[in-house]
Amino acid sequence: MAANTFKLKEGASGGSLFSRIENMLKINGVFAYGLPVRYLPYVLFVTVVGIFYIGNSHYAEKNIRKIDALKKEVEDLRADYTTLKADYMYASKQSEVARKVEKLGIKESLRPPEKIVIRESEY
Repeated sequence: MAANTFKLKEGASGGSLFSRIENMLKINGVFAYGLPVRYLPYVLFVTVVGIFYIGNSHYAEKNIRKIDALKKEVEDLRADYTTLKADYMYASKQSEVARKVEKLGIKESLRPPEKIVIRESEY
């Protein structure tokens, strides 16, 4: 009697996505004799550049958040400035000043100011 054997079908798509990628890149041939040290400088360079890129991205995002916070603060301070300026302009009107100093007993003059003219011969 013949022994039962398992037969692989030819042309069938067997294996996962990773095994297909591994077969396409032929990684088994690269690592057949151990870790290839000649690629190590390139791998380290790409790793350092990647770390630098990630750090730079984090730094830029942090600066963007700071800029946004400062813009909001500037808007708030500008609103406060315009409010205080409007209050000051209102409080410095002649009618408001007269009303406020009336409490101190100072009254507004109803006579218009007179111009004092001094001739050159008098001084």
